[in-house]
Amino acid sequence: MLVFEFKAYGKQKQYRAIDEAIRTGQFIQNKCLRYWMDTPKVSKHDLNKYCAVLAAEFPFADDLNSMARQSSAERSWSAISRFYDNCKKQSPGKKDYPKFKKHNRSVEYKTSGWKFSENRKKITFTDGKNIGILTLKGTRDLNFYDLKLIKRIRLVKRADGYYVHCCVSVDLQIDLEPTGNAIGLDLGLKYFLADSNGETVEPPNFYRASERQLNRANRQKSKKYRKGIKPQSKNYHKARMSYSLKHLRVSRQRKEYCKRLAYSVIQSNDLVAYEDLNVKGLARNRHLAKSISDAGWSTFRQWLEYFGNKYGKVTVAVPLHYISQNCSSCCETVKKTLSVRTHVCPHCGFMADRDHNAAMNILQKGLRTVGHTGTYTLGEFDPLASLEKSCGVTVG
Repeated sequence: MLVFEFKAYGKQKQYRAIDEAIRTGQFIQNKCLRYWMDTPKVSKHDLNKYCAVLAAEFPFADDLNSMARQSSAERSWSAISRFYDNCKKQSPGKKDYPKFKKHNRSVEYKTSGWKFSENRKKITFTDGKNIGILTLKGTRDLNFYDLKLIKRIRLVKRADGYYVHCCVSVDLQIDLEPTGNAIGLDLGLKYFLADSNGETVEPPNFYRASERQLNRANRQKSKKYRKGIKPQSKNYHKARMSYSLKHLRVSRQRKEYCKRLAYSVIQSNDLVAYEDLNVKGLARNRHLAKSISDAGWSTFRQWLEYFGNKYGKVTVAVPLHYISQNCSSCCETVKKTLSVRTHVCPHCGFMADRDHNAAMNILQKGLRTVGHTGTYTLGEFDPLASLEKSCGVTVG
């Protein structure tokens, strides 16, 4: 599935209609979640049928396209099924019980409720929300794809305007010449990543670099806020938008950096092993939460797995047990605290940077075990067999 993003241009009346459609989708999503809570043994099909009940009861819900209502119900079911899966797996900690949504920023249409113009530079929404015709601007040309391949249209609201996402059902696979290289990556805060070859990449720290401007914009927003006054003044909303735009810029900087770095790693190697980090759990550390969120480890992993699937490379997430403590040369355990940045093995005399030693251990684990391979489930294919076939080497 490819997702093409276009900036949507229209009138203020149309933007208000998009906001109303997003609120309606959020209302249906929350209603479906409440229906699941109050009714035993509810299935995904039951939630889809409940959308028709909501449309008959609430006129504003009936104005939204029927497939858009079903898409909102599917979002609720996605949260419910994730909760069921966590319970079955008996994963430690909280099981992500579904929560009601307060600030949805998108609404999704399926194969109806929209229509492209002849040159596919404009899109018309034909449901009762009266969004009308929106002009699309972007670098992608939809004329290369059949309209039957466009399975979803998503309207997204951001700080700098409104966007249209076109989800095209295309399996894009690109074959590259094998490089014969395998690499292990250790993600951290001192270095964004340290690989098994001894190379390091400095962290970009986009949030830290912009923190002073963000704090100033936040103070300006707070000064203009008046408690208990509804609606707030225009100056407050201007300050709020300025603050949101600065955060959006930092987010885009981080995403683009992770995307470029992941692309470079995938292009240079046939197998990439990395840590199976629980970033959400690590961010609970109040001393390191800001730095961990600024690093963008999850974003980097997502792009790594995406490019690995696209270019036919093997990506393996390995467990974290004793990666920093074990010696990559003799496999003996050498216990050390976080303040010790150099690995010195008393058994074999091997000495290396702590992160470099961890990256070598990650590579060894990636070569020995299948682990969790990218976004695939265990048993779909064998990454080691794929590596042997592409590189012409035997992995053992």
